[in-house]
Amino acid sequence: MTLTREVGKSLRTKGKTLALAESVSGGIVASTITDEPGASEFFLCGVVAYSNEAKVKLLGVRKATLKAHGAVSHQCALEMAKGVREVSGADIGAACTGIAGPTGASKAKPIGLVYIAIDDAKHSLVEEERFEGDRLGIKRATAERMLELILLTLEP
Repeated sequence: MTLTREVGKSLRTKGKTLALAESVSGGIVASTITDEPGASEFFLCGVVAYSNEAKVKLLGVRKATLKAHGAVSHQCALEMAKGVREVSGADIGAACTGIAGPTGASKAKPIGLVYIAIDDAKHSLVEEERFEGDRLGIKRATAERMLELILLTLEP
């Protein structure tokens, strides 16, 4: 069984819904989930908020968060996850933000730095990752880890 299928099965079994806010992955997670027949039973929406302006307007990320910590941060990822959950009415919001390269990196925030957040209104988790590889490899690794974390959130 694929990871996506496991996520879908778990969401269906538990009667939960999911919404996504993707930046660094560019919508790969939403695309993968909607490849599964019957995804409309549990998948409410996916937002690709690539710009800071979109993160603020669509997901409710605070401008102060972006100014203090940047878009590639624990704080931004968490606000994205909470924001997409609240705006969609989903039970679970999941988000990712990071740097896939080959540009945009700094010493403090290198290529491959990714933050993935999951929020279900009762609990939140944010994981920092350092993925290796090219742009597409980083995007795919982000998507896979995001699905794993969603699945972990659904486990009893």
